[in-house]
Amino acid sequence: MSFFANISSKYFPIFALMDEILEGKLRSWAQKYDNLEYFKEDPVAFPRLFFQRGASLQDIEVAAVFAAHFAWGRRAMIVRDCNRLFDEMSWKPYDYIMRGNWRCDSTSAHRTVRWSEVAAICSRLKDFYCQAPSLETLDASQMRTRIFGQKEDAKAANKKIHMMRRWMVRRDGIVDLGLWKDTDPASLVIPLDVHVYDEASALGLTTRRAKDFATALEITDAFREIWPQDPCMGDFALFGYGIDKG
Repeated sequence: MSFFANISSKYFPIFALMDEILEGKLRSWAQKYDNLEYFKEDPVAFPRLFFQRGASLQDIEVAAVFAAHFAWGRRAMIVRDCNRLFDEMSWKPYDYIMRGNWRCDSTSAHRTVRWSEVAAICSRLKDFYCQAPSLETLDASQMRTRIFGQKEDAKAANKKIHMMRRWMVRRDGIVDLGLWKDTDPASLVIPLDVHVYDEASALGLTTRRAKDFATALEITDAFREIWPQDPCMGDFALFGYGIDKG
């Protein structure tokens, strides 16, 4: 079903053509940019590095939590600060979490994220791992409150959490890791930030103005028309559109 299906049949031939053109472009961008070549200096490179080293699931999860949490700003700054964080952890993030001797001061770990905030996340991760072996059991709302210590907010887009979930769930083995086997990729939600919103809006994938969870769902539903079993493939399409537009 077209995501222009609600358009009046009077205009159907025009919008059907637009739909075909747009869908073709989205497929082309997604296929081209779902490629590790474009993500060597990207936050996903850190959990992928631990994965390639044969690290434990918990090491990879902790790396993903913090790489996603630091994923705002210039890529070079994100990579620099993630490297600094994992140096502090001696590149053994799960051991660092469980030892409990975390750096905790008011200096910046990444932009406005202070080391004291990093320590608070470490504390919550330790509490969680003392009860369960994997973060996969948490949905996005639970991850927000139990790991990141934020207030519950049904309207929040939770971009960083949905990005981490994409890394851990999608199973094509190209950029994402596919380690969470009990979560269906079809259930994922697009990680929505300002850039993703602007690109999706420009392409007509959402008419909403709020950059909230409902908008993330609307964009995801548009992609679900093209990739019903893997709607977050659309994340690569928007990435590609942003590059080509730039």
